[in-house]
Amino acid sequence: MADFFDHILDKHADFIAQQPMFFTATACSEGRINLSPKGMDSFRVLTPNLVGYLDVTGSGNETSTHLKHDGRITIMFNSFTRNPLIYRIYGRGRVARVGSAEYQTYASEFPEIPGVRQIVLIEVESVQTSCGYGVPEMEVKAERPTMVRWAESKGEEGVLAYQQEKNVVSIDGLDTGLND
Repeated sequence: MADFFDHILDKHADFIAQQPMFFTATACSEGRINLSPKGMDSFRVLTPNLVGYLDVTGSGNETSTHLKHDGRITIMFNSFTRNPLIYRIYGRGRVARVGSAEYQTYASEFPEIPGVRQIVLIEVESVQTSCGYGVPEMEVKAERPTMVRWAESKGEEGVLAYQQEKNVVSIDGLDTGLND
C-alpha cells in the first residue's frame, strides 16, 4: 500500500542518507524519457521540501534539458537490504550551474567530486513510500572510481571542453541549458 506525504519526514531523510544509489526520471512533452542511476554520495535533503544532487559530467545532459523545457522530475530510492522500501520524490527541478550564486549557496552541502557539472535542485511537491517487496536484497561492493579518475585525468579545462562537445545538445536535439 502506497502512502503519500507533502514533504520529506525525518525518518525518510534518514532512509535516503543510507542509500548508495538513486534514480532520476525526467521527460519533455515529446522525445525520449530519461532514466538515470546515480551514486557517489551525491544526494542531499536540504529542507523538507528541497532536495538536490551533485551532477557530474557524463556522456549526456538529458536531465538538464528536460528541466529546462518541462521541469518535472521524479527521484526514486529503494532499499536493497532486508527491510524493503521504495521511496519516490516528485517535484519540479532546476539546475544551479557551477559558478552561479545558487551553486555557491548549496555547494558546501555536497562532497567535492572532480568533474562536477551542476547541482540539480528539486522543489518537492509530494513523496511516496511503497513496499519494495519485489526488489532483491543485494550488497554494495564499492563505489566505482572510474568517473573520478576520468575527470582527474582530463583536468578542469579538459572536462569543460568535453562538456562543450557532448553536453550542449540533448539526444533529442534540444538545448541543455549548459551555456545559459
